[in-house]
Amino acid sequence: MAEASFFVGVIGNIISILMFLSPVPTFWKIKKHGSTEDFSSLPYICTLLNCSLWTYYGIIKAGEYLVATVNGFGILMETIYIILFLIYAPKGIRGRTAILALILDVVILTAILIITQLALEGETRSGAVGVMGAGLNIVMYSSPLSVMKTVVTTKSVEYMPFLLSFFFFFNGAVWLLYAVLVRDVILGVPNGTGFLLGAMQLVLYAIYRNGKRVSNNRLEEGLQHEPLISEPNNESHQSEDRPI
Repeated sequence: MAEASFFVGVIGNIISILMFLSPVPTFWKIKKHGSTEDFSSLPYICTLLNCSLWTYYGIIKAGEYLVATVNGFGILMETIYIILFLIYAPKGIRGRTAILALILDVVILTAILIITQLALEGETRSGAVGVMGAGLNIVMYSSPLSVMKTVVTTKSVEYMPFLLSFFFFFNGAVWLLYAVLVRDVILGVPNGTGFLLGAMQLVLYAIYRNGKRVSNNRLEEGLQHEPLISEPNNESHQSEDRPI
């Protein structure tokens, strides 16, 4: 069982790394255009907090080092994305992004670390951190619901890229299997949610894959995973999902 869980965990790491790398084309375009345009830092800031919590969980929970390794990579990538966003964002958005990142990824994360270290110990500490990470994960996994509604309404998958939906489904499936093998309910609940929502996206894709395009608007890689904080009256996209 230990060998099986390790093998599944390694596969989960590979898939999660691919998902963490999925915004690279978007940031390449941002660099090329010299502007973040209507993109937002919110999904990257939230994902950085999420990765930080799961890395902490993987460190303090016995036998969960594979969770820590992949989310440690996630911390690195999300930090790079946020830095690039701060470089290319307009002045007003840059300031709000810096404040939001400071509050979520520094103040709140530091508070969680201090409180759990001083007030909790052992399984109680890892359980509390895991519950917080699972809650944030479920919220992030639920983000494609608005896009799924759009697909049904327009009868088009224009705004739901197949590869992202596939990796969304596959990532949830692999980490759910890992959670079952290591008997970790806290890890299993959010990834089970991701697995079900990913399956629903693929079903919708199969039903509406031949639908006509509803607009000629520019589609960005990772659109369904990147809701944006933008200037007033700007359009925003849907937020980016992260594994675990």
